Amino acid sequence: MVIYFKSEVVSPPFTLYMGVDKHENEDLIKYGFPEDVWFHVDKLSSAHVYLRLHKGMSMEDIPPDVLEDCAQLVKANSIQGCKMNNVGIVYTPWANLKKTGDMAVGQVGFFRQKQVITIKVEKKNNEIMNRLNKTREDRDVDLREEKERRDRQEREVEKRAKKEQMKQDRVNLKQKQEQDELRSYTSLMQNDKMTSNQDMDSDASDDFM
Repeated sequence: MVIYFKSEVVSPPFTLYMGVDKHENEDLIKYGFPEDVWFHVDKLSSAHVYLRLHKGMSMEDIPPDVLEDCAQLVKANSIQGCKMNNVGIVYTPWANLKKTGDMAVGQVGFFRQKQVITIKVEKKNNEIMNRLNKTREDRDVDLREEKERRDRQEREVEKRAKKEQMKQDRVNLKQKQEQDELRSYTSLMQNDKMTSNQDMDSDASDDFM
């Protein structure tokens, strides 16, 4: 079971999601998308909350209000963190999550610590949580199939883009060849004209002798 929320403070809205328990978190870690950003309460147990970025976005492009929604959601889903003020929230790209065989269920590390950002949540914002909870949707999702479908679509997009690029390259090459031929023809005509003028000058000189 995966729990989905919508952050509708911007348009188009963003999708937030999290697992129901640590076992579900294992699948979320395994089958996340490259455009996902992972959120967790720093140094405390909490839900693993993911934000799915829009196409072409980076983590630095997350709107501040959306970032606040993510931070509030992960704080509210921490048994200890929800009762505390000034809670640290860490977030990082999904691709930076490191999972090794000796880690406990639901536990993760990071490949690059410099890609991990920490922010502070001063206190719980009930208004934000009420808004997010109104969008809540619990779904049984085959995360593996969803990831494979996403990857297939991505490969198709890349394949079409490559095909279009090859087509454009052929057009560019043809235009270049035509321009080269035109320049060569123009140069040949100019040379022929110069030769013809020289012949005329020579004939004129003979007449005056």
